[in-house]
Amino acid sequence: MRTLFARLSAALLLVVTIIGGGFFLVEQVSTRLYYEEITQRLNASIAMYVTGEMQLIEDGAVNQEALTLLAQRAMIINPTVEVYLIDTQGQILGHAMPPESIQSERVALEPVHKLIGGETEMPLRGTDPRNTERQKIFSAHPVMHNEVLQGYLYAILGGQKYDELADSVRGSYVQKLSLGALVAIVLAAFLVGLLVFGLLTRRLTGLTADVQRFTDSGFDPEMVEALAANSSYRGKQDEIGQLREAFSGMANKIREQFEGLKETDRLRRELVSNVSHDLRTPLASMHGYVETLLLKNDTLSEEERLRYLEITRKHSLRLRQLIGDLFELSKLDSTSIKPTLETFSLAELLQDVTQEFELQAEQKGIDIEVRAGGNASMVHADIGLMQRVLENLIRNAVRYTPLGGTISISLDRKPGCVAVAVEDTGCGIAEHELDRIFDRFYRSEQGEEGRSSSAGLGLAIVKRILDLHGSRITVNSIVNQGTRFEFDIPARAA
Repeated sequence: MRTLFARLSAALLLVVTIIGGGFFLVEQVSTRLYYEEITQRLNASIAMYVTGEMQLIEDGAVNQEALTLLAQRAMIINPTVEVYLIDTQGQILGHAMPPESIQSERVALEPVHKLIGGETEMPLRGTDPRNTERQKIFSAHPVMHNEVLQGYLYAILGGQKYDELADSVRGSYVQKLSLGALVAIVLAAFLVGLLVFGLLTRRLTGLTADVQRFTDSGFDPEMVEALAANSSYRGKQDEIGQLREAFSGMANKIREQFEGLKETDRLRRELVSNVSHDLRTPLASMHGYVETLLLKNDTLSEEERLRYLEITRKHSLRLRQLIGDLFELSKLDSTSIKPTLETFSLAELLQDVTQEFELQAEQKGIDIEVRAGGNASMVHADIGLMQRVLENLIRNAVRYTPLGGTISISLDRKPGCVAVAVEDTGCGIAEHELDRIFDRFYRSEQGEEGRSSSAGLGLAIVKRILDLHGSRITVNSIVNQGTRFEFDIPARAA
């Protein structure tokens, strides 16, 4: 009884048994009522015929001889008829039955009046003087003398003789045949139900097996593809088919999430490895120079002491930038940061950002060119995050552009957006690296000076910020010729 098919089969067997038993009882009762109604309608006038033969009561005296004779004639015609003569109060005045078989001396008159008045539906039952526990169908007619009601002739149509005959044929061939036919119908209904349940539960059993195999496989991608390719469920859009489709979608989602968790775990391990390496280097340098200052402070010249402090400061700034970038990227990856969108001039913001790098660019002899469209550069974005994007891109351009190079920044108005391009004449990026430059901690193999001062998080932060704005950044680069980054910013509120 642990399977659905077994439970449905047991429930079906119980239901068909109850229905079959109920049908048998209803059939027995309806057959009896049908027989009684037919019998009562056919013999409703028998009492009238009997009273018309002879005068049964004269001046209150019962003609017992006439009653006995008429009762015998009636019983010859129908052996189940029992004739009684009752007065106007229902008291039995005479009958042709053995005196010891009479159990009641009175007959209820209400059914008699209904039958005589014709105001009732048949079968109508009345008192059976020979069996007080049951009522029987009857025929009745008033007995008159000189137009005065003397009593009633009361004839039971299914007397004791009928009960004896009914008991004797209760196990007859016909009844056995009826019962056998009913049992056969119940069994046939049960077998048909088993067939239907088997067809329905077969698909559920198959789906359960698929779920079990998917669970046991450890969310194997090949198992998901095999489940999706299962042709036994195709084209069936009933509830089971929809359940199968829902499970297939759920399996794909679980697989994707499982693969995502594996990728997240890989990135976490890579992050820990990269962070530990990038933190260890400046910390080790800072520790070494601080120890040198402590141990040789008295022997160091003022110039050497300042040089050591400057190197320590440089590594502390690099460490602070790395930690800041890590926290910023962590917040961008979570749901804690949502862009605060506003309309502002991207040209003005770009002018402010480029001023931050003018001194550094002059030291390297780099020329920064800005081409902006003024009012045509109005955008709808988060001004703080856009400033971060421009800073990271320009900083990278300055870092990887050699002495005497050029950095060009342009803003072009397009339908619904403003296109931004940051181009430099630096060392460029190899083609096989272009797909990875937006990964965390990835640093290009080109430009050794830039690699030494970069943590590899700047472009990852840029891409995440633009993703939050629904924008996509692209890159084109040629080694030893330069690199060009391009992206679009919405010009108005959506």
